[in-house]
Formats: sequence, C-alpha cells, structure tokens
Amino acid sequence: MRRTLIFGLAAVLAAAGCGVGETPGAEGGASASAGGKVELSFLVFETPNLNAAFWDAAIARASAKVPEVTIKKLVTPNIDRTAYAKQLDAAGNLPDILQSVNPAGFAQAGKLAPFTDEELKNFIAPKAGAIGGKVYQLPYNTQVIPVVYYNKDMFAKAGITQTPTTYQELLDISKKLKDGGVTPFIVGGGGADTWADMYPLTGTVATDVYRKTPDWLLQRAQGNVKFTDPDFVAAAKKIEDLAKNEYIDPAGLSRSYADTEQAFRDGKGAMYPMGSWFATSADANKPSFEVGAFPWPTDDGSPVTPTFTGGGTLVSATAKNVELAKKWALAFDEDKENNDAFVKADGSIPAIKGYTPPADMGPVYNATVAIYQKGMQEGSIYDAFSQEAGDGALPPGLADKAALGVQDLITGKKNAQQFAEFLDDEYAKATQ
Repeated sequence: MRRTLIFGLAAVLAAAGCGVGETPGAEGGASASAGGKVELSFLVFETPNLNAAFWDAAIARASAKVPEVTIKKLVTPNIDRTAYAKQLDAAGNLPDILQSVNPAGFAQAGKLAPFTDEELKNFIAPKAGAIGGKVYQLPYNTQVIPVVYYNKDMFAKAGITQTPTTYQELLDISKKLKDGGVTPFIVGGGGADTWADMYPLTGTVATDVYRKTPDWLLQRAQGNVKFTDPDFVAAAKKIEDLAKNEYIDPAGLSRSYADTEQAFRDGKGAMYPMGSWFATSADANKPSFEVGAFPWPTDDGSPVTPTFTGGGTLVSATAKNVELAKKWALAFDEDKENNDAFVKADGSIPAIKGYTPPADMGPVYNATVAIYQKGMQEGSIYDAFSQEAGDGALPPGLADKAALGVQDLITGKKNAQQFAEFLDDEYAKATQ
C-alpha cells in the first residue's frame, strides 16, 4: 500500500516510538548496547489489527533467536510507512530495519542491503519484487487485492442467490441492490487513506489489462504501451460507469480507511472491495451479518486473481551491522509464531515454504485463501495494480497520484480518458 503524507521536520526528528522496555527519546540509529549487544532501530506501523502489543511480541520472538541484537522500535505517525521512511532518510535518520516499506527509490539510491539467494531459500517466490535482479525486501507475504467481501443478508434480501462470475452479473446484482435501496459498493479514501479508493480499479486493471499483458508496467517503462491505450481506458471506464450508475457512492470518499470498514460493518453497503487482510478482522470481530467473499469478475467468467507478494522486512545499507540486521530480519519474517500472529491479526497468506496456517482460522479467512489457492491452481495469478514492487512497479509516488485521480474518476471530475491522460502525464513527470 502506497500512500503519501507530508510531515514537518519536527515530526521527523521526533521519530515516534521507543525500544521495547527502553526510554523514549533515544537516537534513531543503531548503537552499542549494554552487554556488547548491537542496538538496531526497527520501523513499524500500527493499525487496529497490528497494534503495539502485536509488534512487541513479534519483536521479542525474533530477538530471542538473534540474542546479539537489541531492537529499538520506531512507530510511524500513520499507516504510510514509506512516506515516513523517506522523511527520516532525508533527515539522515533512516532506520536500520524497516517493515513493509516500498523499496522503490531507496534501492536504486543504494540505501538498502540486498538479500542473497541463500538467505531467500525458504521463500516461495524468492525473486518477487526484484529490482535490477536483486531482492531488497523479504517476500514473506501474499495478499489478494481486491477480494469482494459482501453482506450475505443483503444479498439474500435482494433475492441474489449466487455470487457473480462475470462482470455483467456483477452489474446485474448491483442494479438489483440499488433498486432495493441498498448502496452496492462501499468505497472510501478520505484524509491520508486515499489508497483505499483504488481497489475497484485494481480489479478492473487485472481483468482487462494484466490478463492480456501480464508485464504491462514493464512495457509501459519501455514506452510500448500507455495509459491512454484502449485496454486501460476500458478498465477505468468501468469505474466511471459504476459511479455514474450510483453503484459507488461518491460521498463515501470522505471516509477514512477505518470508517470505510465500519460503514460496511454497519450495513451501509452490500459489497466491500478490499485487500485480503480484512478477512481476519471480519472473523475476529464479526459483524451482525455473515460475510462472504468472491474475486473481482471478468467479462467472460475466466478467473483472474490479482495479488501482491512481498511486503516484508528491509535492511538499511548503512545499518551498524548489516549482517546481523539481515539475520534478525530473516528471523522476524520466518518465525512460525510470528507468521501465525500475522495470519490471525491481519489475514496474511505467508509465502514461506512449508508453512501451514493455524487450523482454527475463521470462515472469511478460509474463503479468502480458497480464492488465492484456486488462482494458483488455475494459473490465474496476476499483479495487483498500484501494489506492484520491483522493476515491474509504478514509479515512486505515482500510486499516490493514481489514488487521487480515482477520486476524480468516481466524483465525475474526470472521465476515463482524462484519467488515463492524467496518469500518462504524471508518469512522464515521475520518470524525467
């Protein structure tokens, strides 16, 4: 997830957070600790699912495996860890270890330490997110983006007995819901959470663009395709039309990510296109209705499963002890209890060889994993637009611009063609 928020220098220098059991106000970089241990700073982010207690426990488990290291935890002021890492880097305070930060820009500038093939041997997709052939972020986790989560009660009351497998069926049930006084789609993206409005477009780009040209963004980098080409415009037109038909309520764009999830829980809409991390939230804190899940449908009903694999831990090239930092990062991402915790708290689908999730996972998580497993079996896994990493990713900052453009697409300030032209213009600026 890539989101932008500008922080003042004071916020940067006051890098929020402190080491587990340490005193706030310590310097952000690594230092020698008591007993000859190496202290390394670790940047994390907190969400309702991944709270302070979650990170403290996960850090303790990894540190038990690498006793030479003491971790000083830093916490981002909001969920946008990449923007905050950039601010810290600009002030000369890039943390030694970083969690789920987009490596684009950092890697090319020599700011990150690459992992070796030997260090990546336990990962299912060891080259996921590679930049120039090197992997700078551990590819420990897969997310399906989007999954369409839906209110089974609302579907039943509207007489909808089956989930859609074609896009026309999706439009048909949307009309039926709207005719019955129900908002079909809950979509948010207010404040710093503009990224949350992207997921309907992520679905249509997968079905209409990446299905035909899986390496489309690499082709865009080579100048072989443009956003104004017919396939991409058609994907954007689907979102424009969903909004024009009032299947997406533009007023919802003022909601934050948390408020958008709550709106779905409160029954303000029937379908919630979101990343697979919502699954365990739905299981752990059940709404008053049963939640179902289906993949974003294609025109002809053929399966397409947009995913992102990566999102793991990164190590600064200037960490006090890079090898120890990498050893700790690997311990953090490969630890079975840590992965179980990520699964239970955030709907993670760990991409670690031999990993099996806890047997007591709930029905929404299991339905989500079934979508992913079916995609793997049928060979229908494609990139999730705006979530890509590595050489096949959008230039740094462009995902944020795209999210703002999607707001204009939904509110009618831009049509699909204008939105595509906007992206081509912003792409040119980002790659100058």
